[in-house]
Amino acid sequence: MRVGDRWALLVWVLLLAGFATPASGHSPNGDPGSELLVSLVGMAMFCVLWLAFIRGGRSALRTRRSWLFHGGLLIGVFAIWGPLDHWASESASAHMIQHMLFISLMAPLLVVSRPLPQIFTGLGVSARSVGRTLKLMANRPMALGYLHGLTIWVWHLPFFYVLALNDPWVHFIEHLSFIATATLFWWAILNSATRNLGLSLCSLLFTLMHTGILGAILTFAREPLYGDHYALGDQQLAGLIMWVVGSFPYVAASIWIMWAGYQRLQKKEPSDLV
Repeated sequence: MRVGDRWALLVWVLLLAGFATPASGHSPNGDPGSELLVSLVGMAMFCVLWLAFIRGGRSALRTRRSWLFHGGLLIGVFAIWGPLDHWASESASAHMIQHMLFISLMAPLLVVSRPLPQIFTGLGVSARSVGRTLKLMANRPMALGYLHGLTIWVWHLPFFYVLALNDPWVHFIEHLSFIATATLFWWAILNSATRNLGLSLCSLLFTLMHTGILGAILTFAREPLYGDHYALGDQQLAGLIMWVVGSFPYVAASIWIMWAGYQRLQKKEPSDLV
């Protein structure tokens, strides 16, 4: 069996598992039927994306970038349908780890893998208009940094945070917005032209600062901010995860961008970073 066929088989197994698995229970007060439907919708979206990628580029399935794409989606599957999602219903720190996997690991892996040509080929659609839009976005790292930052802060406000815990469809929108805005953010950061390296670094610094502030608020709060859902100590641990552990990807990206920019200036090559 070829590599591509094995990946396709894995995707179909995951899809069938999604139909056979009961609702995850992340929303303890939600309707079980809605939980199951949300889980199946999410699984179907993952599988369509995965199968389009496999169908669109069988000859490139052994490349390093291809494995990065598969790894990114597997991280998403683990975060959403693995045991971590059940723990997140009872633990703020597990919930924070789930969000960090979306924002700081899954999204940059998908961006670095450059999957769009294969995905659009697999879907049988033209990528020209989307390509122009993404090229425009790559020149707006600060704007996408603001959008991503707004998304993070909105979903960590007590009202929206508790709403997502109690309503599976709101929770679905929360996860989708995290993944979408994080992917656009990392796309702009990692694909900025040479003239925008400074803006990319500023966007990373801005994100590092505001997530650190949010993490500090959660860490030093004297009472639980999300009602009776989580204990104070667990909320403080979640804040430390965002504040300390969550800073590593942004610091690493800043160092890499500065090094890549320096190398490019040495060679005088205006090519993209990724």
